[in-house]
Amino acid sequence: MELRLLGPMALLRDGQPVPLPASRKTRALLAYLAVSGKPERRERLCQLFWEMPDDPKGALRWSLSKLRGLLGEAVLADRETARLDLAGLTVDWHVLRAAPRVLGRAGPAELDQLARKRGEFLEGLELTNCDSFSAWVIAQRGDVRAWQAAVCAELTGRDLPADDLLPHARAWTELDPASPDAAATLVRLLDAAGRGTEAEQQRDLSVRRIQDGGAHVPTELRSVAAAREAGEAEPLVQHVHFCSASDGARLAYSIVGDGPPLVKAANWLNHLEFDFDSPVWQHWIAGFSDGRSLLRYDERGNGLSDWQASLSFDAFVDDLESVVDAAGLDRFDMLAISQGASVAVAYAVRHPERVRRLIIYGGYAAGWRTRASPAEIARRQAMLDLTREGWGLDNPAFRQMFTSLFLPHSSPDQQKWFNELQRMTTSPENAELLQRVLSRIDVRSLLGEVTTPTLIAHSTTDAVIPFEAGRGMAARIPGARFIAIDSPNHLLMAEEPGWLKFLAAAKEFLA
Repeated sequence: MELRLLGPMALLRDGQPVPLPASRKTRALLAYLAVSGKPERRERLCQLFWEMPDDPKGALRWSLSKLRGLLGEAVLADRETARLDLAGLTVDWHVLRAAPRVLGRAGPAELDQLARKRGEFLEGLELTNCDSFSAWVIAQRGDVRAWQAAVCAELTGRDLPADDLLPHARAWTELDPASPDAAATLVRLLDAAGRGTEAEQQRDLSVRRIQDGGAHVPTELRSVAAAREAGEAEPLVQHVHFCSASDGARLAYSIVGDGPPLVKAANWLNHLEFDFDSPVWQHWIAGFSDGRSLLRYDERGNGLSDWQASLSFDAFVDDLESVVDAAGLDRFDMLAISQGASVAVAYAVRHPERVRRLIIYGGYAAGWRTRASPAEIARRQAMLDLTREGWGLDNPAFRQMFTSLFLPHSSPDQQKWFNELQRMTTSPENAELLQRVLSRIDVRSLLGEVTTPTLIAHSTTDAVIPFEAGRGMAARIPGARFIAIDSPNHLLMAEEPGWLKFLAAAKEFLA
């Protein structure tokens, strides 16, 4: 038997409709027990569906008897509880609920079946004077929309014809009208399908919706035509794609520019869309996509990638491998910043034939727990404690601690953006766990095995990664070239003289 709770409620036996009870409360009781899947106390069910002046217990007994007539021994009740045995019953709510855990591994046929789980939860089934039940329905409808949107996002990231993906992109924007990712995907697919006029109209509508919601407008939604009319340079456009890691985790990546491929390894907290127009990353993206195809990706645990995936250094290296394979890159250059350096070293040793040249900035081969003094370890541990307690708060004071370390010489606008990046890019739990994983990194034994030509640069007074960490890597990688950059910032800002020095050296090295 199959019970459908998405859209108008329906029960089917061998594909044929079975009449549901006329009582709306009995149907609502069936839905509640089907979603719960566990024993529910009779007192709780009475409170949900019947008012005290009535005979709640008698009404519950009557409704359960109607459900027994419909489902037989699947309805189990004793003096204290009632439940529904789901062993012989397929419930679309449960199928959709499990979708986010399997999306990355799902094939086209399975994704198509999940995409068919459309419709509002318990559409048209409203109960008067049942406030607790109504609140439960509202919460379920929100969850269902999020699961349906996740299915649409996965489908539209697959390598399929644009015309086939457009219905799913439209459904995604209907489920989440203020989502920048949904809007950008729909515009991209309309452009790919040759519907330029419709794409421009949809772009303008999406920008208004996103701005009304107070969210960041992705560069992909900017009007290229308007820029041309104004005589401005066309903005960079990125297309976000998704792929699956070896363990099924969902990874987001994008490619900007044209030319020989340059892959940027993920570092501490990235967000493909939020970074794209930021005062911290924009000059990096523009500089390294000039004459090249720059591939960036969000590390698992943050950004647009899977926040629920397990975090480990080996997984980070495998994710880099999964992304470049999904993008179809055989041989490429690499740019590695901060923690990305150790990931890039491990990958280059594993696949020396694929990495042509390697650039490292602000990198390290050993995390702080393996290389630091007892005093620094104590300070880092205190930061972990603060992360656990204060990361997710609206007050940015806790995140400002990281911002002050990463960007001590930066503008208020740059610091405000970096504070916001940290809040929106990952959860407090992931922020703490990421720090613990990174603290134990140790690829020092691999440095001597790197055969890829390597350029290493490091800020002289970097407060996040000591200058000696970068110089030490250069000393142990055969033939590596080292550049000292006069700056206190862990990430170079566009207005710093050191940025132009580094970019020029990097371009010369890549050429």
